[in-house]
Amino acid sequence: MRSICVFCGSSPGFRPVYAEAAARTGRILAEAGLSMVFGGSKVGLMGAAADGALAAGGEVFGVLPRALARKELEHTGLTRLEIVETMHQRKARMAELSDAFIALPGGAGTLEEVFEIWTWGQLAIHAKPTAFLNVEGYYDPLRTFIDHAVGEGFLREAHRDMLIFGEDPADLITALAAYQAPAQEKWLERFQL
Repeated sequence: MRSICVFCGSSPGFRPVYAEAAARTGRILAEAGLSMVFGGSKVGLMGAAADGALAAGGEVFGVLPRALARKELEHTGLTRLEIVETMHQRKARMAELSDAFIALPGGAGTLEEVFEIWTWGQLAIHAKPTAFLNVEGYYDPLRTFIDHAVGEGFLREAHRDMLIFGEDPADLITALAAYQAPAQEKWLERFQL
């Protein structure tokens, strides 16, 4: 594992603990010799994570759509910042540059990014691990919902178990490095007549 993508909010949230966790995550990635890939913005948890990694001497790669760069949201102190045309290109490029993914607290954009990556894993488009940094229980309701989806037959246990939840960034990095993708059944075969 050489690089980890961090999905997180462009907002800092209401409590300082979120920005502190983001900065700590960036620092721990840098100290572990891992490059950080993220959405390229200087604001919110994105900026805090990037600043944490940079302050610890880490490499930080940002990918930002041109429309957001025009709004002067780009982080200008990165190792490298790529400007792309669309959000779709942003997500694809971030996935291409990353060996694993960690979702920090965030809103709809964070959830959309991490769920797409998780779905790609379910479909065996990639075999990269995905984790949630569960800062002070932020993702507890989501974890409960995912268990509910399994219980209702909309999600397989093996797919639920692809997700790693943890409260400490260093522990998540260790778990991501040890991840083994599940053996994939060709799901389309179940539907052939």
